[in-house]
Amino acid sequence: MLPLPGSPASSWEMFTARLKAAFNGPNVRVCTAFWLFGLINNVLYVIILSAALDLVGPNVPKAVVLLADILPSFFMKLCAPYFIHVVPYSLRVVLFAITSAWGMLLIALSPPSIDAGTITTKMAGVVLASLSSGAGELSFLGLTHYYGDMSLAAWGSGTGGAGLIGAGAYAIATTTIGLSVQTSLLASSFFPIIMLLSFFLILPRTPLRRTVETENHGESSESQDGIDDHTSREDQGLLSDPADDPLRSKTRLGANKRQNSWMENFARNLRRSRGLIIPYILPLFLVYIAEYMINQSVAPTLLFPLKSTPFSHYRSFYPTYATIYQLGVFVSRSSLPFFRIHALYPPSLLQVANLLLLTLQSLFSFLPSVYIVFAIVFWEGLLGGLVYVNTYAEIRERVPNDEREFALGATTVSDSAGITMAGLLGLGVETFLCEWQVRRGRDWCTKL
Repeated sequence: MLPLPGSPASSWEMFTARLKAAFNGPNVRVCTAFWLFGLINNVLYVIILSAALDLVGPNVPKAVVLLADILPSFFMKLCAPYFIHVVPYSLRVVLFAITSAWGMLLIALSPPSIDAGTITTKMAGVVLASLSSGAGELSFLGLTHYYGDMSLAAWGSGTGGAGLIGAGAYAIATTTIGLSVQTSLLASSFFPIIMLLSFFLILPRTPLRRTVETENHGESSESQDGIDDHTSREDQGLLSDPADDPLRSKTRLGANKRQNSWMENFARNLRRSRGLIIPYILPLFLVYIAEYMINQSVAPTLLFPLKSTPFSHYRSFYPTYATIYQLGVFVSRSSLPFFRIHALYPPSLLQVANLLLLTLQSLFSFLPSVYIVFAIVFWEGLLGGLVYVNTYAEIRERVPNDEREFALGATTVSDSAGITMAGLLGLGVETFLCEWQVRRGRDWCTKL
């Protein structure tokens, strides 16, 4: 990684040397495939949140869409690491593409009305897309185990780009170009095809084939040992006691092992999960609960008099904050080849400090300019993306090789858990902050 400014190892020559090394080694096809995996796996989630108002109308809390978009993903990430390893990656990618496309088609082809039945159908589509996204994230992060550090860096950059591209594409399609909401969502249902092309055409499959061949070779060796044992016993004659036949004993033993292997593997993975909580899951959970509390509950109330801002409407504040935040996320999630941190808790606690600072600003309006809030929101995005990519980079460096694939997938539960908790807590926070402001003569939040 690149040296920190002012460190003994920092110099312009060393910086440029490491910068060149970061780009000379990686396989372009691997980086392209994982960047597209990150982009497509997350972009539908962003588009759904961007379309929340259009999906449910103004009278339904937008947190309903957030929870429908994140709860299925959360439960998938909570359960799938313990069984998904039995499904080959090639089949997983096909299932992800079908499920996410089916979900977006359900949303896009539902009538534009906002009655209860139509909203239920749309939320069913959101649930399908969320299940695919959750299983996709833990699978693609597990897949980076076979493709090296730059695959993780490319994945992180792709997920960061999904925020900018998803929100921007939906806004351009529905406002600048003038497409209807249904047409825009229908077009997005074809995005999963890119995931299929990335896996089956762009990504080199050699690392996965080597793994399968190694496992098959081990099984073949065990089978051959059994055949050799059986052959040696044939010399003892047909009247030998079957109970003493080592091949029969080995067969019975193998059957018993197969019966117990699933439970033993499940128990072993539970023990592994407990070891991931403090070093990896908790700091990522803290970052996500803080930043989504800011984004969903506090940011809509961070308003200033229009004459002191570059805006002409109060509704312009929130999308501007969202864009600045996504820009910070993209920058930090793309920083892994150049900048690394190993202590995950300091930036996590700084994110909690951001939440406290912006909540106090909403309550007491002590910051003199909206541009200061812009800077804090950009800093929020930087911290969130930084903890995300460095958490998985730490797992790649510190977790033993035989446990790494599971650890990468199991840790994904932390971000969904944080977003879910933020969504539940935020149901009343925005209302409280707005009412607090109105009672003190700042009724801007009622003019959105």
